[in-house]
Amino acid sequence: MVHELRPDVVLLDIEMPVMNGIQAAYEIRRISPATKILFFTIHKDEAVTGARIMGAEGYVTKSAAGTELIPALRRLVQAKYRKAPPAA
Repeated sequence: MVHELRPDVVLLDIEMPVMNGIQAAYEIRRISPATKILFFTIHKDEAVTGARIMGAEGYVTKSAAGTELIPALRRLVQAKYRKAPPAA
């Protein structure tokens, strides 16, 4: 789907059926290097390690989702538009 949709941001859980989030992040980086990746998980240690390995922009734990998820996603989207070149 990343190949077809070219999303700005992907939110990945570490534990997913078929392919875990770290493997999925690797594939996303391969297909769409500009897509920003944010891990969403209960596993803080795995998320930190996965984020570092994949160059992900970070993680949000599920226990902190109520206060941190939307602000984290906003920061990623705003960062993309601050870096975008001006339209011709």
